[in-house]
Amino acid sequence: MNTRRKRVEREGTFAGSNAERAIIDIGSNTVRLVVYGGSMRAPVVLLNEKVTARLGREIASSGMLAEDAINLAMRGLSRFALLLDDLEIEDVETVATAAVREASNGAQFIDRITELGLTPRVLSGEEEACIGANGIAGAFPAAQGCVADLGGGSLELVAIDRGVTGKPVSLALGALRLPEYRSAAAGASFGVTAMRSALEQVIADSGWSLASQPKHQAHPLYLVGGTWRAMAVFAMQSRAHPLSDPHGFELGADEAADLARQIRQESAQSLQSRPRISSMRAQMLPDAAVLLEALLARLAPEKIVFSSWGLREGLLYNRLERHEKTQDPLLAGVSAFAKSRGASATLATQIAGWTVDAAPSNSQGNERLRLTATMLSLASMQIEPNIRLPQAINWALHKRWIAIDGEERGQLAAAISANGNALDLPDKVKALTSEEALEEAVCWGLAVRLARRLGARSRRSLEVSRLHLGDGELVLRLADSHAALFGQGNEKDIASLARRMGCNWRVEIVAEDLLHTQN
Repeated sequence: MNTRRKRVEREGTFAGSNAERAIIDIGSNTVRLVVYGGSMRAPVVLLNEKVTARLGREIASSGMLAEDAINLAMRGLSRFALLLDDLEIEDVETVATAAVREASNGAQFIDRITELGLTPRVLSGEEEACIGANGIAGAFPAAQGCVADLGGGSLELVAIDRGVTGKPVSLALGALRLPEYRSAAAGASFGVTAMRSALEQVIADSGWSLASQPKHQAHPLYLVGGTWRAMAVFAMQSRAHPLSDPHGFELGADEAADLARQIRQESAQSLQSRPRISSMRAQMLPDAAVLLEALLARLAPEKIVFSSWGLREGLLYNRLERHEKTQDPLLAGVSAFAKSRGASATLATQIAGWTVDAAPSNSQGNERLRLTATMLSLASMQIEPNIRLPQAINWALHKRWIAIDGEERGQLAAAISANGNALDLPDKVKALTSEEALEEAVCWGLAVRLARRLGARSRRSLEVSRLHLGDGELVLRLADSHAALFGQGNEKDIASLARRMGCNWRVEIVAEDLLHTQN
């Protein structure tokens, strides 16, 4: 295949994605390839493949990687290397964690990976903990508390304070090793209690505690890893939660204890019968629930927060320049997404400025959220009308945005809905936040609707008009050169907006140089 043809095929595969970086994560349970594109401050996953090789399953008994596990892993890694070559992705970072660093034959396995043209790096437990914590820092910029990263072979604990990590510890309490503790406790009078006590003792013997970290106070426990996320999915389903993404899902300390108690009493079969919980995670969840109980007892967090960002995202975040790290991850992610759908950040910013008077002074939201709502509302207009509203609302509610909570997602959905002139909000949106906050977001959406329909999103239409609120009256000023822009549909738009804002409205035609003067 010639170079030109390869390049065309890649552009077709990842059109508009700016595919740049790939991570190969060789874990104790799975070997995974993830290709990222978009803004690296809030990267989007373009390709995500895994092989469940279970490299670490015999580490405790033999101290070695099982030969069949190595062969399965190498089969997957050979495919990954070939895919990356065909896609012409040169920025590839390959890391290996607990199983490889602890196995007596780990070095030989690394040699075989190197023969594929990859350059694997074996992370120490401390490095793994800190990189995972940097993933938390990227996803939750103001994070303060403790990060518990549960992999197949180890559990990493580290304190974090607004991007600064404390002293980490890596413990042999990975999901593949927890059954040993259940087996050891099986003969005790109270098996689960004995298992939990044994896990607490391992944490205590490490000498690590959140209280020993700088600036300790009651803060969240951030949970990183696929098994924890499966636990979040269970909790969300049990509570009929209106959202589907476990990233950012929170539970208070008492709720977390109740969740752990409930899951450890479930069987693997009952867990596997639930949607979105794989058979592999179903096997691990009851033991992980006992580990969570031990962590709650030892660390006494105020709440737990589940994160979909961890080691891989931490690797990407570490490579950002300082100024890139300070970018708002919500705006970075949404702007890249919206731009690919015909809504540039420049246009959205202009419209957000034009509509600012439609944001009530007793704001329930904030300007970053209103700008986000504007970008998504504009992008939604590229969707075919017959499927536009449900798809755009799903963007707001279920797409993995970073640094946004459920209440804010509800406001995004309300604004997008109003932009489409659908003012009867779905129950799942109403369940997320207050009526007052939703009403404000509806005004955002109606104002965007007025702005984009007035001049078909032309830059000139925003220059020759102004939306102004004063003395209880919403005024649309138009330059006399563009008086004819105000059509019948625009009259309905401004009337609807004014009605929701509880005020009267009028249109004022003035000379262009008088547009921004006060009445």
